[in-house]
Amino acid sequence: MAFTLPAPRVPFDGGSARWYKNELGWATAEGPPVRLITGLRFDVLRLPADAGTALLRRGVRTGPVARAGGAMLLLVAAGTAEELPVLLDWLEWGGIGLELSALGQGGSVPAPAPPGHAVPAGAPPGAAEWLRPPKAGREVEPSLPAFGAVGRVGTGPGGDGGAPDLVRLVDAAANACHRARLVRTCAAGPHTRAQPLAFS
Repeated sequence: MAFTLPAPRVPFDGGSARWYKNELGWATAEGPPVRLITGLRFDVLRLPADAGTALLRRGVRTGPVARAGGAMLLLVAAGTAEELPVLLDWLEWGGIGLELSALGQGGSVPAPAPPGHAVPAGAPPGAAEWLRPPKAGREVEPSLPAFGAVGRVGTGPGGDGGAPDLVRLVDAAANACHRARLVRTCAAGPHTRAQPLAFS
């Protein structure tokens, strides 16, 4: 009796897990959908899509940015998730419901299709996509928003400032989240204004 081996399974992800591993050196969790592991090479700031869109329109310097469903995902330096609550308190955003959170060690986010790759067939609506994709190469992390001296202009090539300053990014993201919440509250009508709002 002859045994036949089944044909190798075609990955559902269109090779995205392989791209992230080989081109960027990022850890992934097999899918579908493939997920990027946070807390190793980067952390992720997560905020509502409307706030994230406003943030990007303001021209705020960021690292790679993705959208997944109703959320915007901003890649930042590893370790940011642990520092975010203290940083928000220091920036005087503590205690305000911002819908701004961070994913670090032990977390994961959906992996968008790599830049230049088609979204895999059968991907659900709202599947993750890059808005500001990472550039291939294993040196993405030094370009991620990281702690630095507040107000310091970096000395990267061309005077571009090197990595964006994490403090400025978090402050701008908190401001965008707060404004988006005010807009949503006002649009919903006066019956939703029982909770006092902070103004910035």
